[in-house]
Amino acid sequence: MNIASQQPRFSVSLAQSDEDIAAVQRLRYDVFAAELGASGAGIDHADGRESDVFDAFADHLILRDITLSYPNQIIGTYRLLSDDNARAAGGFYSASEYDLTTLTTSGFKLLELSRSCILPAYRGGTALLRLWQGLAAYVEDNKIDYLFGVASFSGTDITKHQQALTLLHDQHLAPKSVRTMAQGDGAVPLQQMPLTTIDRRSAMMAMPPLIKAYLRMGGVVGDGAFVDHDFQTIDVCMILETAQLSARHRAFLGSS
Repeated sequence: MNIASQQPRFSVSLAQSDEDIAAVQRLRYDVFAAELGASGAGIDHADGRESDVFDAFADHLILRDITLSYPNQIIGTYRLLSDDNARAAGGFYSASEYDLTTLTTSGFKLLELSRSCILPAYRGGTALLRLWQGLAAYVEDNKIDYLFGVASFSGTDITKHQQALTLLHDQHLAPKSVRTMAQGDGAVPLQQMPLTTIDRRSAMMAMPPLIKAYLRMGGVVGDGAFVDHDFQTIDVCMILETAQLSARHRAFLGSS
């Protein structure tokens, strides 16, 4: 399946040039820094870019709105880092927050997803679906066994997400064979409160849309969460075995 796909409004492809990658980095700045208040070494306020060392080793999936008049038309992106490219980069991005040993020694073909973002005006519509369809094509083309990467709750106040994090620990914890573990100064327990005290419906409603999407497709989480003060988020490590995708989900992601 070819990674390039086009709809009447949206086009999905891989970045092909330095200009494409610069446009992706400006989009990430607009979302992570200008909108969400991220800071840190990768934020270049003068040039309006968010970048890091992994950008040079990754593929960048880009979503364009072809009805727009400005040149690059990029309104969404995903950064894709294969295990081969991670070795060249010195490791995976997620390793700064999680011990990935169970995955990296598993023998499975891995793909790390990171820096996912879409402009606010396109959230909640078909734009995310188009981006996921491009991701599904990439996974198929490259015969990926496991997808993984950090997904985020907004803000760094753990008390606002106690119920949702506890529910993830109770119902969606990864099998030990592939379970990652939060590490470092930002690591906090995933189970934040007694299970008997949570309202499961409220906890699920409080999940960010991207995490809900992973869960619907059979995604599981590593043990522990990570408070990222630079990006102003609380992260969980999502893990998805591509073989577990149901026929319905495969048709959904692969439809055009």
